[in-house]
Amino acid sequence: MSTKKPKVAVIGLGNIGRVVASNLVKGNREVILASNKFEDAKVLAQQLGSLAKAAEVAAAIKEAEIVVFSVWFSTIQELLAKYATELQGKIVIDPSNPIAPDGKGGFKKIIAADESAGQIISGLLPKGAKLVKALGTLGAGSLASAAFQKPESAVLFYATDDKGVNSVIEDLIKDNGFEPVRIGGIEQSIRIEVFGNMHEFGALGKPVTRTELTQFA
Repeated sequence: MSTKKPKVAVIGLGNIGRVVASNLVKGNREVILASNKFEDAKVLAQQLGSLAKAAEVAAAIKEAEIVVFSVWFSTIQELLAKYATELQGKIVIDPSNPIAPDGKGGFKKIIAADESAGQIISGLLPKGAKLVKALGTLGAGSLASAAFQKPESAVLFYATDDKGVNSVIEDLIKDNGFEPVRIGGIEQSIRIEVFGNMHEFGALGKPVTRTELTQFA
């Protein structure tokens, strides 16, 4: 059964990628899965059923209208350069957080304190591509457990400079089982990355509903 919505490719099948793909299938959304190991994509597609299919990275990007790069921040930069031609005109979703292990059991930021991954990625976009910072404001555990919660949905924040994609992105977030909340343009990305005031591992501390969000205003 076709959902007749823009096709979505999830590139990278680590913790976040797997949860996003699983949530989309639960939300009755078709998804194309790709990884640097094709076998991983094939196995997950079989597990998720008829709405999921595996593809090589280049083929997945070509076929999709929305490309979710659920890989490390540094890897996104490499993939934007490698697949610049295929990504022209696509909606690129960046869930990344610019962090690395700090050697003490925690994480540290790997770019300047006042920089965001979103703004850096926006400067590397191929021609005509549109960037959305989204799907990275919760850890993988919460992204799985808080999806499709009742009676009130948990929110997922997003930021983009291109308001023309708002409705498409909000549909995608709803199909992930969350209520979308736009916080502004890409310059606001730092707020929804790790340590930001609208991230689970920042001031929010947990998934919140829109009602609960008023307490943080």
